[in-house]
Amino acid sequence: MKVEQIYTGCLAEAAYYIESNGEVAIIDPLREPKPYLDRAQADGAKIKFVLETHFHADFVSGHLDLAKNTGAKIVFGPTAKPSYKVYIAKDGEELKLGAIKIKVLHTPGHTMESTTYLLLDEAGKEYAVFTGDTLFIGDVGRPDLVQKLKADMTPEILAGHLYDSLRNKIMTLPDEVMVYPGHGAGSACGKKMDKATVSTIGHQKRFNYALRADMTRSEFVKELLDGLVEPPQYFPANVLLNVKGYPSIDDVLRQGMNPLNVSAFQTVWETTGAVVIDTRSKVEFPHGFIPGSIFIGIDETFAPWVGTLIPDLMQPILIIADETREEEVIIRLARVGFDNPLGYLKGGIEAWRAAGQVLETIPEMSADEFANFVNSHPILDILDVRRESEYNGEHLVGAESFPLDFINRNMSVLNNLKNYYLYCGGGYRSLIAASILRSRGFEHVVNLHGGYAALRTTNLPRTARVEVNTEL
Repeated sequence: MKVEQIYTGCLAEAAYYIESNGEVAIIDPLREPKPYLDRAQADGAKIKFVLETHFHADFVSGHLDLAKNTGAKIVFGPTAKPSYKVYIAKDGEELKLGAIKIKVLHTPGHTMESTTYLLLDEAGKEYAVFTGDTLFIGDVGRPDLVQKLKADMTPEILAGHLYDSLRNKIMTLPDEVMVYPGHGAGSACGKKMDKATVSTIGHQKRFNYALRADMTRSEFVKELLDGLVEPPQYFPANVLLNVKGYPSIDDVLRQGMNPLNVSAFQTVWETTGAVVIDTRSKVEFPHGFIPGSIFIGIDETFAPWVGTLIPDLMQPILIIADETREEEVIIRLARVGFDNPLGYLKGGIEAWRAAGQVLETIPEMSADEFANFVNSHPILDILDVRRESEYNGEHLVGAESFPLDFINRNMSVLNNLKNYYLYCGGGYRSLIAASILRSRGFEHVVNLHGGYAALRTTNLPRTARVEVNTEL
């Protein structure tokens, strides 16, 4: 028996590869099937099942392409009603995989179809549970995502279901059973997950706030709903793609892997209303970029920020990327449902420069430079683009909270005649925000590179609101 966690840091997502006697089950795969196909081929094994814990909101699952490539059976738990052929397993049903079995546990709460999968080893012993978004390490799944699609399915109702699922299906398992969740810290599917991505039932019963033995239903509901922030706007659209189906990743790649010279790139941009995303590093971008493009660097949390900042999944997208990374960009866009890439600039930013086209820059300051600057300019318009919880934990005196998450909604509160100085945690989000402001006519923006991590080492005044729980 082999159990492998396949963790993708950009999405803080865990898929799973389980193999026994040449048969494989994949749990919650990402959009592209190749990593799972390659693993099975290396083992000389055949993928028999693709198990889905629920209809995901934060990414588009790869179950359809994986099943098409292998003939594997797609399995959902009770109450799931996808628009394509699947096997709907019964609560308590056991699926045979080589010399082991996988038991289906219906655990509604995060969503109504949410299901966990209990692995029984060769001796029939309960070995590990794959909890999807029902149970995380240190947290449980948020119950407020379904309401975007079903108004009558309130967070309070789902939280009540989750309370029952945890206590009747999860907490009754032996303490030594391994817990393999669907996400780790950084995912928007929970509010205070631990950095660890593996645990045990016993450890979670001791340290997970939501599994306290003496916790009443009303206490659980209150604590679970307290501190939840609005989920990213792309979540409901991803759910619908996972319910209804989506184009093959091969078709998306064929469309997107379209090299465009400078002239063709300009023509496509002008005629389609495409968004140009520059995916280079945060070090390179500010020193020369195409006017009107926006920065979302591929090396950090690229896909979630694309999903958060671009409202329409069918928005045409043109790509600026480092050579050889164009396919990676397209795959990571497709993981969150952006299936309309029109091509990329052949030769990248150097081709644009060689063609004599205009490049813009965004001025930056180090933390020390800014500290010296503040001494002679005591009244400044400083924007803290971190999340509100980060701002409430500690921020620069005089800084205004302007979360990147809601920049499209809050743009109207800014004055494009002012000079704005932007910071985030480390410089990535603030550069995204600065590029968006520049693309919308704000000429006077300065990015504080190094972000708050660097600013904390200077003598700039800060304010802390210690009563605020900064983990939320």
